[in-house]
Amino acid sequence: MKRSAMELAAIATAAVPGLAPVGFAALSDDAEDFDSALVVDALKHRWRVRSPRHDEASMRLEAELSALRAFSAKVRTSLPFALPAVAGTVRQGSLRTFVYKDMPGHVPTLDELVDEGSNLAKALGQCMAAIHQIPDEAVEVAGLPTYSADEVRQRKLNELDTAAATGKVPSRLLRRWEHAMEDVALWRFNSAVVHGDFDEEQLQISHSSITAVKGWTDLHVGDPADDFAWLSAIEDQQFTDRVFSSYVEARGKAADPHIMRRAALAAEFALAQWLVKSLDSKDPQRIAEADEMLQELDHDIAEFGGQPLSVVEAPRPLSPQASTPAQDATDEDSKTAPEDSKPAPQPSAASTNPRINTAKVTALSDPAPASESSTTAPASSAESKTSDDSVAPKPTANQAEEPSNAKPEPVSKAGLESAPAADSSAAPEAKKTQDDPEIAKPASESEKAKDDEDGAEK
Repeated sequence: MKRSAMELAAIATAAVPGLAPVGFAALSDDAEDFDSALVVDALKHRWRVRSPRHDEASMRLEAELSALRAFSAKVRTSLPFALPAVAGTVRQGSLRTFVYKDMPGHVPTLDELVDEGSNLAKALGQCMAAIHQIPDEAVEVAGLPTYSADEVRQRKLNELDTAAATGKVPSRLLRRWEHAMEDVALWRFNSAVVHGDFDEEQLQISHSSITAVKGWTDLHVGDPADDFAWLSAIEDQQFTDRVFSSYVEARGKAADPHIMRRAALAAEFALAQWLVKSLDSKDPQRIAEADEMLQELDHDIAEFGGQPLSVVEAPRPLSPQASTPAQDATDEDSKTAPEDSKPAPQPSAASTNPRINTAKVTALSDPAPASESSTTAPASSAESKTSDDSVAPKPTANQAEEPSNAKPEPVSKAGLESAPAADSSAAPEAKKTQDDPEIAKPASESEKAKDDEDGAEK
């Protein structure tokens, strides 16, 4: 149920006795889940009203209330910012509206955060570190979810299977995310208290400092990288680096070196999660928007490679057309080229943190054949072009194009060995030409004719 700012102001009077609104305005919030408004009373006190639109959103507000009540005075004083204070609630049917005392500062935009410069970036890193240093017991006491690193990873894999089953996620993205989720090294971290919905809309800032953090509806113990995912929307990399440096300085040895990789994964994978949620809602407009965002991400990954997600380099992909290049060759030399002359995929320039241009390659599930053939690869691209033994034609962009809505079958070892089979067949044919007595028969007839001529002369 959607409520206007005026309706929320009226509800606030029932939640907080004596509140007399003289002004109100709508506030930015998660429009799918909540309606929010700012209310000013006759004493110029400011109140924030948040009303859920459905039962799930109402449960999130209840969880936030439990979390805020579980924070002890010691926890509150350890935080460098203020926490929301619930002034009153009112229930309408199964939904419960909450009224909070407004906190100092204002909600910034992303551009404003960047414009504030290094001081705010440092404060932001310290703020996130303080959240992740809250004792786990504070969340456990409130009965909120707690996940280990392995449980976080398994939940991601389950969600990936659900997204893949829709048939709407580009196969390039599915392979990219799956490899990152199966990279065990990426998921070696200590779980911590996580805000869960951290972004610029949950902040209150004033004079390059963070005065308050709100929106604790998704508080849990899990992967701290989730609180960094929103930074991917900031184009200024220096600002993001300053935030992370400040975070590492505050966390010390507890800081996770791979947190930004998982944050980048979380930011990308959020689009697939949004698609699944949109399909469940059966809203054509939301489904179209989610599909468009996924296609744009897929195009960007193909064009620019994307941020590195995995710690371990993904297998070097190989085009399916490269499995039988000799059969399509038109050069006579290609028919008898030795097996060792097959060009192998060029090794990656770096052993870790690759930026793979997936527009030019397709997936290879078993990298063993590629690594074997790499021992006979040309020394350089220039040499491979001038070598008489190189016979494999380069696949065109159309040949290497992958299906967009289905996970491709991996290239088998048999496919990789089909080219030598075509070459080896040429040798038996040549041998038969030399040894077959039927082919040597014309030579015997000519000798007989010569003997007849010699006899006639005699």
